[in-house]
Amino acid sequence: MKPLKILKNVTTVGVWTLASRVLGLIRDVIFFTIIGVGPVLDAFFVAFRLPNMFRRFFAEGAFNASFVPMFSKRLETNDNPNYFLSQSFNILAFILIFFTILCILCMPALIWLTAGGFYQDARFDLAVDYGRIIFPYILFVSLSSVLSGALNSKGFFAASAAAPILLNLTIITAVTTAWYFNLEIAYYLVWSIPLAGILQLFLLWRAAKTAGLVIKLSRPCISPEIKNLFAIAAPAAMANGVVQINILVGQVVASFYAGAVSWLYGADRLYQLPLGVVGVAVGIVLLPELARRLQTKDIEGARTAFSGASEIVFFLSFPATAALCLIPLPITSALFEHGMTDREDVKAIALATAIYGLGLPAFMIQKVLQPLYFADGDTKTPFKFALVTMVVNALLSIGLIPWLGWISPAVATTFSAWVMVILLFKGAQIYKDIIKFETHNLVRLRVISISSVVMGGVLWLINFFLIDLVETTIQRILYCGFLVFFGTILYLLLVQTNGAFSLKMIKKVFKKN
Repeated sequence: MKPLKILKNVTTVGVWTLASRVLGLIRDVIFFTIIGVGPVLDAFFVAFRLPNMFRRFFAEGAFNASFVPMFSKRLETNDNPNYFLSQSFNILAFILIFFTILCILCMPALIWLTAGGFYQDARFDLAVDYGRIIFPYILFVSLSSVLSGALNSKGFFAASAAAPILLNLTIITAVTTAWYFNLEIAYYLVWSIPLAGILQLFLLWRAAKTAGLVIKLSRPCISPEIKNLFAIAAPAAMANGVVQINILVGQVVASFYAGAVSWLYGADRLYQLPLGVVGVAVGIVLLPELARRLQTKDIEGARTAFSGASEIVFFLSFPATAALCLIPLPITSALFEHGMTDREDVKAIALATAIYGLGLPAFMIQKVLQPLYFADGDTKTPFKFALVTMVVNALLSIGLIPWLGWISPAVATTFSAWVMVILLFKGAQIYKDIIKFETHNLVRLRVISISSVVMGGVLWLINFFLIDLVETTIQRILYCGFLVFFGTILYLLLVQTNGAFSLKMIKKVFKKN
């Protein structure tokens, strides 16, 4: 795949993902404005994280890491891909139905394990009630992820990238309707989530059918292909389980501090915006592409795909990191300092945002390095690396509490993310012919780095002199918009002037080949 083709596919996924993330940000702004930091919001975030955590464990990470390369191979050889897709879909549905029932019955234990600080607190019963309603979402969204993987393998990226929009639209509609008519907001909020899961599955089912992917529902059977699928998926599942343990350790620590769960959630959503738009989009496009190239022994094509994806990650992640680290308060204030959320809450979110921002490039680089292993059928090596980072994260999250308190999970998350990058890069030396950067790649990286630092420094100076003049809600929003717009223009001018970026190149992306 040519670099421009990669950029075009990443742009397709990125645009839809950006729309979803922007809507998600609007959704979160509504949460903090209408509900506010407190027991209800803390309980909801803990309950909502459960299906999302297991979704990444079952489908988006583990299952797709093994399913996509195997399905891509069948597409390349025309070896009855629809049969394999049906087998995979049916067995995953069977497992998830029983898992969902089990977790609903054991919800008090799950909340105690994932948010121990809630115990004997008003937040505990709320989280249990919310969790039992929300948890079935995992069934619908995990099956949607399988359909997304199949669509991506065939080169249809738009539908799978657009599906998450339905979740945010459904939640926003439910919460604002309940608020407008003075109804119980939490009730409508939690029920909107399983409804959104059904809508997502329906959309992707129709998209798969249009793309020629036909799924026949039947009693699941354990064929040799499925055994092989799970043999490859198991290490990836454990690796994703380790990642989720890292998240849970942070949540458990935060649950012992009033409001900390909501503060960390708000900061997490901010750095997840560029990560979701760029890092996840690159990973979605890169995995099936590398799988096809490695299957046909096309090392040159794999190198081109990898270097193109890496440049996109560097180009977009470095300036985002500079902004999140150097001007977090204007951003968090413009988004969250409204209604039920006050200045002190916003300052806490800003602090966590700056710390997470330091880890943003690491999270994005992981999205480029991990597909190398998965495309080659190696899910065991990332699992071993994930175990190391789990230990590092847990030790820092708990060990730093006496000095850093509630912010220690953010520090631990950022540090362990860079540890993971180092391990992945060292392990990827067996793919040295693929990850080799040419001189022009290194020149662009240097220009991007310097331009990001300059842009961040200018924004910091502007904010240093003007921040105290911003007082009202409208002023905060306009001021943040000005900083983002000015910073974007300055960065683009810097990289274009120094030859790392060309408007002509971007225009070619949108032309038909």
